[in-house]
Amino acid sequence: MSQDSVILNKSLKFAARIVKLYLYQYLSKEKHETVISKQIVRSGTSIGANANEAVYGVSKAEFISKLQISLKETAETEYWLKLLVMSDYLTEAEGQSLIDDCLEIKRILVSSLKTARENFRVSEKSCI
Repeated sequence: MSQDSVILNKSLKFAARIVKLYLYQYLSKEKHETVISKQIVRSGTSIGANANEAVYGVSKAEFISKLQISLKETAETEYWLKLLVMSDYLTEAEGQSLIDDCLEIKRILVSSLKTARENFRVSEKSCI
């Protein structure tokens, strides 16, 4: 994965931001919102965890599968962020900054998945 360090670094920074800067501490301690804050911490930290697992996958298929899970987690995180903005738990500016980071990670994952799938198809054909 040529972009592995980029995706791993960005997803780790994003997860730290979810946990510490805004959501978990802010939502649970100041706003007393625990249900959504737990959901977003799970999905927001899962993005990088699955990307990290992909790097150590035992096969190309597992690599693709883990990246696909990571991509799905970005969609869930984006949903929770939009809901928090709409529910006035986050300001538009706070939410948009996090959504922008989430969308950047999503674009990188989509690109990495496309490349991985193309390489996987090429290697399958060469085995025939």
